[in-house]
Amino acid sequence: MLRTKAAVLGGVLSIALAGTAFVQAAAAQSAPTHTADELGKTLTPFGAIKAGNADGSIPAWTGGITTPPAGYKKGMHHPDPFAGDKPLFTITKENMGKYADKLTEGHKALLTQYPTYKMVVYPSHRSASAPQSVYDASIANAKTAQLTPDGNGVQNAKHGIPFPVADSGIKAVWNHLLRWRGINSTRRYGQANPQADGSYTMIMIEEKGKFLYNQPQGPEGNISTYFVQEVVAPARLAGEILLVHDSLNQIAEPRNAWTYNPGQRRVRRAPNVAYDNPGTASDGLRTSDQLDIFNGAPDRYDWKLVGRKEMYVPYNSYTLHSSDVKYDDIIKPRHINQDLARYELHRVYVVEGTLKPGTSHVYAKRTFYIDEDSWQILAADHYDGRGQMWRVAEAHPINYYDVPALWTTLECIYDLQSGRYTAQGFDNQEPAYDFDTNLTAADFSPDSLRRAGVR
Repeated sequence: MLRTKAAVLGGVLSIALAGTAFVQAAAAQSAPTHTADELGKTLTPFGAIKAGNADGSIPAWTGGITTPPAGYKKGMHHPDPFAGDKPLFTITKENMGKYADKLTEGHKALLTQYPTYKMVVYPSHRSASAPQSVYDASIANAKTAQLTPDGNGVQNAKHGIPFPVADSGIKAVWNHLLRWRGINSTRRYGQANPQADGSYTMIMIEEKGKFLYNQPQGPEGNISTYFVQEVVAPARLAGEILLVHDSLNQIAEPRNAWTYNPGQRRVRRAPNVAYDNPGTASDGLRTSDQLDIFNGAPDRYDWKLVGRKEMYVPYNSYTLHSSDVKYDDIIKPRHINQDLARYELHRVYVVEGTLKPGTSHVYAKRTFYIDEDSWQILAADHYDGRGQMWRVAEAHPINYYDVPALWTTLECIYDLQSGRYTAQGFDNQEPAYDFDTNLTAADFSPDSLRRAGVR
């Protein structure tokens, strides 16, 4: 969707006015003033504040989950280490005013628009963890990592968080893009785009990823990530394959992408798999750069680090990951079954992205709420060119003990204007994600798409 520069600037202005109160409130906990010397001391190796908050509702970080629950074996769906927790309270449309200072603007919109939407809040657990080598690399990166001159790339960093003491919005965004999720992964999951009445067709996707940046030796040249995604069901979509090579500097070397079309039996370049082009099999309910809540080049936005704030966000979402839960239990009209979702109070970095003049994107403004313990975006608000809330994203994460890493088990994007949503990551009846798979560059070549297409 294209729009005139005047329209975009007008939309951005109205957004800025509408969001003034929130920005002023968030500014009370302003941008970090910590230094790299505090990492591993008063700060965690990822730059989070080790201490809990004043009233103890956020505990101190003591290393996260370092030992899986008793009885866990690799290959199992991850059992809930906090299954004994009882809800503290439930936030609804009727009482949301009481908790407004700790709610995202998107959550306020969901609570207001859908009478059945609620947020069940549980005790907070800072469960995020990573291997020691990743912590060591993050501390080292803090003194060497640099943005490229235009801010659209990272250099002199590897394996860990590039900017654990982030002092700008663009650095915080890069921390999300390059955060620790292991090195290799193979997974099969479902994606659903329910109609307003809750009816849906489950789209099954098989995906392989290799995070080259996360290797101990760092990336290979400018390539940070290999990613391949194949739709395997339903039959009318099966066989479509997408291959992506992402780079550390996506302006100097833009994302390379290829697709395989089973009808044509051909591999083609796919330069449009980026930015606001429609996401794979999403029924137009999300953009390409909303996979993983945000991915790809950050160059079309001016990013502002508003500050660190205590907010209610999805966390430790083991129920949504459980093999005892069926897809029909989760997928409901308008939104997922909120009885199965878990929210906790955590400190997040609030980052606002405003569309740059002269560029185009369907979202004139985005606000990210990034977990201080993992740099995973946990929630995101998306505004249209008129300054109105359009889509709200939620990332429901768990700690994958076998890596270990905090990553999503389900991602939801709610379209407030259509009253529909798209959700992906349904793995309850699928094999557990495999983080020990042995993947090489040959698995992510255009030739690999041709071989896969004629199986």
